[in-house]
Amino acid sequence: MAQPTNLTRIGLAGLAVMGQNLALNIAEKGFPISVYNRTTSKVDETVERAQKEGKLPVYGYHDPKSFVQSIQKPRVIIMLVKAGAPVDQTIKTLSAYLEKGDCIIDGGNEWYENTERREKAMSELGLLYLGMGVSGGEEGARHGPSLMPGGSFEAYKYIEDILLKVAAQVSDSGPCVTYIGQGGSGNFVKMIHNGIEYGDMQLIAEAYDVLKSVGKLSNEELQSVFSEWNKGELMSFLIEITADIFGIKDDKAEGYLVDKVLDKTGMKGTGKWTVQQAAELSIAAPTIEASLDARFLSGLKEERVEAAKLFKSRGLDSILNDQHQIVDKKKLVDDVRKALYAAKICSYAQGMNLIRAKSKEKGWELKLGELARIWKGGCIIRAIFLDRIKKAYDRSPNLANLLVDPEFAKEIVDRQSAWRRVVCLAINNGISTPGMAASLAYFDTYRRESVPANLVQAQRDYFGAHTYERIDMEGSFHTEWFKIAKQSRV
Repeated sequence: MAQPTNLTRIGLAGLAVMGQNLALNIAEKGFPISVYNRTTSKVDETVERAQKEGKLPVYGYHDPKSFVQSIQKPRVIIMLVKAGAPVDQTIKTLSAYLEKGDCIIDGGNEWYENTERREKAMSELGLLYLGMGVSGGEEGARHGPSLMPGGSFEAYKYIEDILLKVAAQVSDSGPCVTYIGQGGSGNFVKMIHNGIEYGDMQLIAEAYDVLKSVGKLSNEELQSVFSEWNKGELMSFLIEITADIFGIKDDKAEGYLVDKVLDKTGMKGTGKWTVQQAAELSIAAPTIEASLDARFLSGLKEERVEAAKLFKSRGLDSILNDQHQIVDKKKLVDDVRKALYAAKICSYAQGMNLIRAKSKEKGWELKLGELARIWKGGCIIRAIFLDRIKKAYDRSPNLANLLVDPEFAKEIVDRQSAWRRVVCLAINNGISTPGMAASLAYFDTYRRESVPANLVQAQRDYFGAHTYERIDMEGSFHTEWFKIAKQSRV
């Protein structure tokens, strides 16, 4: 295996698909890179790919000592290994050969508190540490991901020149990377990005379900609709790939492949973490929560098959069929487009509110507009309207919620009738749209001056003497509700 005549600029450990692709991306941008993997065949495979893809300066090592010693000082090593124990094991293996001032970067989807624990442990050894969210899947890693590094600022400055070239490049706003902030902020921001992604994917799936189940659109029509949507306000990576999916024929049987895919959604855990954080921070994130619940329910395939039989035998299908109206396809497509856009704003608003709440709690001072900017390219949730989100925060850095940005507020008002029609149509046809309905409920609750929480507070005071506040005078109050009610019944 060819060795570099000089020391390499950076190292990468962990050569599954993401690791290989990121290593080749770094090499292609002109930075000689050393690579290492515990399974040595992956090392040889990566070096072979580097040769095939343009004789790129990738140098492989089968043992950790020679790998570490091949990198120029201060050494920087990116790890792309599975979160949890494998990260700790890799750190242990590498740090045996690292020296003071060297740096480790975890590029996986790690729980942010693990990153903070590791940064502290590394600093005691004189080593620097970064937790860096990497979004964009294997294509992004190879040709330009969105990068979210957090932790040691000194470590970030070591490799800023590499990250600026490796990240996705957006013509009007630059490379999709920025120093996120201290501690585990990079991992936290990537986690919330994934939560927004869950919401986005669920909303798109619901739009598909309504168009297919109620509008009876064929796959050819769906491909045409989504391709058209991708030219306007909904232009995004997820809409683009959805249009592609509808056009792929099955290579193993007749028909389209999407119709043969089992309706059970997998997950890696970042969506669950997002919802747990929402609960911890007391931030409403109903669209993201609904998308997680939808994945849980999708996993109950066998139960759903039995339930479908039971309710069909009880006559539910014929009751729903009696309610079917003939729909105007063109009008339905337009309504669903508007509903999807309005619901998406809610999903992004919830994610941004989560990031702001955590930033406040931890003192990270995260800049929401800058996050919207680095998500404009490379990442899974990249979308044309992220530019509008960035501008909303540029106009008002302390914006309470994206819903009250004047531009987004006008767009929601313009689309809310269509949004309500789609949710009602779905309900009347027995089609579940938990994401769209949760987004609508979020909007309707947020825009109302008064909500029925007064009754909940009265109930809490009645059974638990939890006290309540009044709208007409200061202070906390408790009423002997039970005694008064009992007397009035006498």
